[in-house]
Amino acid sequence: MGAEFRGWTEDFQRFFIGLGMDNSKRYFEANRKTYEQKVRDPMVTLLRSLENEFGPSKVSRPNRDIRFSKDKSPYKTNIYGHTAGGYVSLDAKGLVTGGGQYELSPQALARYREAVAKDSSGKPLAEIVDRLQMQGYEIGGEELKRVPSPYPQDHPRARLLRHKRLFYWKSLGLQPWLGSPEARDHVAAAWRDGAELEAWVRKHIG
Repeated sequence: MGAEFRGWTEDFQRFFIGLGMDNSKRYFEANRKTYEQKVRDPMVTLLRSLENEFGPSKVSRPNRDIRFSKDKSPYKTNIYGHTAGGYVSLDAKGLVTGGGQYELSPQALARYREAVAKDSSGKPLAEIVDRLQMQGYEIGGEELKRVPSPYPQDHPRARLLRHKRLFYWKSLGLQPWLGSPEARDHVAAAWRDGAELEAWVRKHIG
């Protein structure tokens, strides 16, 4: 595996389309070399090239955890990885990138709500979220229909209080630059856009 990220060839899309049609060990083993060389290795190289700025990286395994799932398909139909700076995923439809908090423990969720409710920490978060939306990012995690007690239903940041997690993301799709080193620039730019959110989360949730 080369140390320099050069992008993905079109083989990655063919691999994922095939896996979507035949999610079996037979298909995966027949195409393992394509997965390793054309899907996984570029993702590993991409993330390693971003470690100096964003911290240590980790890449997902291809196998799904099917122990508690009704869907017994053995393989994920995407590959994803992350650093402390953000998240990136690749599948047949292209690249998705973002960041934030995908899971909050009950204790962390309580800290989040407390910080949202206080003007000194909640107002800056509302501004960060508004900026990300203006830059074209989706904001995820608003899962409650009502503001949780003890906070009032008409709280000025009611929408943020209804979140059970808080993350931002953008689908970059299938672009010509996916096959070039330029793909790295798009991922890094998204993570820089989200740096204020990551900093807020570290400060107020931990």
